[in-house]
Amino acid sequence: MAQILMFVYFLIIFLSLFLVESIKIFTEHRCRTDADCPARELPEYLKCQGGMCRLLIKKD
Repeated sequence: MAQILMFVYFLIIFLSLFLVESIKIFTEHRCRTDADCPARELPEYLKCQGGMCRLLIKKD
């Protein structure tokens, strides 16, 4: 029983690390202008800041 819980605990930690890194890979793009950033659906948009695309949320 304890081994099963340790295995589940290990899987949760391992998968969460993978999820964080995959999100980082998909959200960080190098850019020179705002046009280099991929398009997003409103209210989210990407803007080139410091050579990287940053996710911003437009407030009404």
